[in-house]
Amino acid sequence: MTRVLIVDDHELFRAGVRGQLEPAVEVVGEAADVDDAMRLIEETSPDVVLLDVHMPAGGGVEVLQRSSRLDEMPRFLALSASDAADDVIAVIRAGARGYVTKSISATELQDAIERVRDGDAVFSPRLAGFVLDAFAGAPPAAAVKGDDSDVDQLTPREREVLRHLARGYLYKEIAQRLGISTKTVEAHVSAVLRKLQLSNRHQLSRWAQARRLD
Repeated sequence: MTRVLIVDDHELFRAGVRGQLEPAVEVVGEAADVDDAMRLIEETSPDVVLLDVHMPAGGGVEVLQRSSRLDEMPRFLALSASDAADDVIAVIRAGARGYVTKSISATELQDAIERVRDGDAVFSPRLAGFVLDAFAGAPPAAAVKGDDSDVDQLTPREREVLRHLARGYLYKEIAQRLGISTKTVEAHVSAVLRKLQLSNRHQLSRWAQARRLD
């Protein structure tokens, strides 16, 4: 049976999802914020994490980025009220295998969980176009060579954030050092990923280190 962790900051929503999914899946836990999510991911080793996009202290992108440092990373399926293109692209770039909206039916959600567990990419119909548009024509990340013109297209603040990423700081630490919110740091990182056509934070850190931005 598929082991699922539900991550959402609304208790009633978590309870509703759990009630709709059980007993078709085994819900191994519920988390309301990033720190709880990380603790439960390590303690319960779920097959699939149902992940809200907007939560306190970093949201879904932060969970994905922190999970990428684990020895074994579960599959992630974003389940959000938001259908904004920026939200979809941000979590997919961070490593989620799919993105569905909270209007999804219980049967469809169960099917999406099983497909993500098996390695498929799953999207609500209108959201798939955002992902295709975002990645259409982009070269593989490993093939992106970059030069000074790549750095020149970044704003001064984006360069500051990038330098801190290259030094290994977490989003929360970068926010504290620069006197901005964690969500603002996330927004800058998403903008840099989009401009450089990279897929995740680790590629971005390596890109910055290769150009001695640290």
